[in-house]
Amino acid sequence: MKTIKPFIDQDEKSTLFIVATPIGNLNDISKRAIATLNEVDFIACEDQRNTRKLLSALEIKGKTLITYHNHNEKNISNLIIEYLKSGKNIALVSDAGMPTISDPGYRVVNLVKEHDFNLTVIPGPCALVDAMAASGFYHKFIFYGFLTPKVNKRKTELKKLSGMPFSLIFYCSPYKLEKTLIDISEIFPNQQVLVAKELTKIYETLSYGTASEIIESLPPKIKGEYVIIIDNYN
Repeated sequence: MKTIKPFIDQDEKSTLFIVATPIGNLNDISKRAIATLNEVDFIACEDQRNTRKLLSALEIKGKTLITYHNHNEKNISNLIIEYLKSGKNIALVSDAGMPTISDPGYRVVNLVKEHDFNLTVIPGPCALVDAMAASGFYHKFIFYGFLTPKVNKRKTELKKLSGMPFSLIFYCSPYKLEKTLIDISEIFPNQQVLVAKELTKIYETLSYGTASEIIESLPPKIKGEYVIIIDNYN
């Protein structure tokens, strides 16, 4: 089998690799991502337990992991820069999907640019892209990430977005799904909505309709991770 290597050249400057990992289905990881994770000196990750499971499944052994998340991002970003200065190559991964997309990473990316190290993205799974492709909605979109958990502020955010003639994409936890859909039903009563559950996983579900219609179909116990898209093109 042909080996695909990342762009690592020991004669060049050190590189931070932003590596997309599966959002559910392990088969979605690319050969280039596997090769990169095999060759880098360190892997910066959100949760070492999750990353070790991934590495074990990929039969990648002996890697040193650095915990990198919202609470330590500033300090660990500086540590990563020190490793890059010493000639090490580092991969940045999140628990699932593309780092920096509603996940930690933007601080270290900016530091890498500031210090003029190499920066390479290894593309791969991303829930917002998968959901948008399945939506059938207008192809120009705004990705907002997670709405604020506070009701009044969430409604304010949605009202501001209601004037934008694009498909509107949000990530949502199971704990906030019903309340978020209730708010959407008030502010976007007639727009079509897609609620995508557990993309690429065994319980993947795509629910289409108005927010009110989707609320009626929700199970008593809501589990999983969700992407919500509002067709606000007009």
